[in-house]
Amino acid sequence: MSFLNKLVINFFCKKIGEDQFGNIYYEGKNSDYLGNKKRYVVYRGIAEPSKVPPLWHAWLHYLSDDLPGSEENYSWQHQHLPNLTGTKFSYHPSSEKLREKVSSDYLKWKPKE
Repeated sequence: MSFLNKLVINFFCKKIGEDQFGNIYYEGKNSDYLGNKKRYVVYRGIAEPSKVPPLWHAWLHYLSDDLPGSEENYSWQHQHLPNLTGTKFSYHPSSEKLREKVSSDYLKWKPKE
């Protein structure tokens, strides 16, 4: 983040909270023509929008005015994961685990020449 952005955020915004990925959320001090205060996120590390958890996403887009905090997770809810494409944790269909699931009698189709 540039020096100018840090300066603007420090003078014109108020820190609201932080998520489990280290992203910091701010709210501007001035209101727009609808009476809403501008909401910002400063990403930790690479600016990747998929790192914003669902409850913070709802807050950023004015879908909820409740600040995410200590909400109770249900047993069927999974922990939020950012987009893993390009990392060693990304999904690869040719992985060994997938090959083990396919039965050994499977043969690929080959066209006749």
